[in-house]
Amino acid sequence: MAQWIGYMVSIKCADDLGTFQGEINSATNNFISLTKAFCNGFPCEQNDIKIRAGDIVDIKLIEKQTSSPPERSTVTIAKPIAKRAGRTQSTSESSNKHTNNKVVEKNNGNNPQILIQNGNNKSKPIDIEPRSVGDGSYLKNSTPNKREKNKGKWGKSWKDEECFGSPLTNKISKEFDFEKNLALFNKQAVWDELNAHKPDVIKHTENKKPTKYRHDENVIATLPTTYRQISVPKQDFCEYVTDDGLIIPSISSNLRRKLWDAADRHGLTWDRRVEMMGRAAAEISIQLLGGGHRLNPRNTHQWPTVVVLCGPHKQGAAGINAARQLSSHGVKTIAFTVAMDAHFIKSELCLYMLTKNRVVNSVADLPSAVDLIILALCEDTDSPKSYAAVSDWVRRNKAPVLALDPPSVGTPGVTPKFSLLPVLPLPHTADNGKLYLCNLGFPVDVFNEVGIKYKSPFGPKFVIPLHPRED
Repeated sequence: MAQWIGYMVSIKCADDLGTFQGEINSATNNFISLTKAFCNGFPCEQNDIKIRAGDIVDIKLIEKQTSSPPERSTVTIAKPIAKRAGRTQSTSESSNKHTNNKVVEKNNGNNPQILIQNGNNKSKPIDIEPRSVGDGSYLKNSTPNKREKNKGKWGKSWKDEECFGSPLTNKISKEFDFEKNLALFNKQAVWDELNAHKPDVIKHTENKKPTKYRHDENVIATLPTTYRQISVPKQDFCEYVTDDGLIIPSISSNLRRKLWDAADRHGLTWDRRVEMMGRAAAEISIQLLGGGHRLNPRNTHQWPTVVVLCGPHKQGAAGINAARQLSSHGVKTIAFTVAMDAHFIKSELCLYMLTKNRVVNSVADLPSAVDLIILALCEDTDSPKSYAAVSDWVRRNKAPVLALDPPSVGTPGVTPKFSLLPVLPLPHTADNGKLYLCNLGFPVDVFNEVGIKYKSPFGPKFVIPLHPRED
């Protein structure tokens, strides 16, 4: 075997040991020793590599080392290429046969270099760093620059080779047992030891069941802020509070009549007030009907129907005004009146008839199902009048009821879900449902004239909800 010493050789080994290239340093029947060895295209850390004869699958002699300058040696490197779909081994070998490039290794101390030689005898040095085989690291300066990318020199194949070209030498032979290793850490024992040193006060606090809060609730339990900016001459009735914590006192029927008389003297006559009341009723009715989701021009198959029950008084006129303003939004309305020729509702009824909506005076003409009922049958008296037939129709219909300025004791036979009140509330009972307060735009001097100290509680809103104040 001594005649092969000095030859360059390529040896393919079994059991995924790889392919070695190098110069034969010594050879026997049992092993071959290589110097300047490369494994799978990467320089080996050891100077001499011994390969057993039993591990050799294929061996190819390349050429014998010729006398050349001692700092250079010619080595052919077979760079491993990742297997890809549509690419076979024969294609890779044929491409290697047609290349005229040679790889020349130059040992310069601890910084070896590779010189790639082509047919024109031009060489370009590439610095490399020694590494262990299969460590997964990339060649130094192997990242393509911008010019090479633009020329298309480095494509998808280069990325695949860099990612998948190096085989893994350290294989995972056994799966990691997470449950077994987790059992080694006794978390309960650690928690028990920590809790043993805590004071009883801290233990009692931690054992309390945590309270879940909504997005609009405070974490710290506090009483709602309440402050008063409206005061009346004689407060003998209940009080209400707004969502912002403002206290709204209720007034008597006598003080309310004085407030209406003062407004009439200053020009805020009933014709103006009924328009404001009807506008507020239309606004809250639109919200109860579904707002923009329901009153949409594209939603014609679900257009709402509203029935307004009107009595022969000012509250009835406000109901007809609300029906007219709802009609201007496209809502189908039906006005029911108990007296067509009543003095208070004549002018409003004439304007409403211009909307081409129906006016009926018989319960039999009312539809069986509607979306909303506006109740304006009774005025504020100690004993409001009862309408038995209308009350029975309301109970059968089961639609939500909005009452406009109802009597403080409620409407006989009907329990509204909502009630809309003007300016300041009367002491209403629970039979009038949830209360809403409407702003009629009274100046401060009108309140001062009847002895009411007033500052507007409405803020940016035209209608605000009222809640009974709990002492």
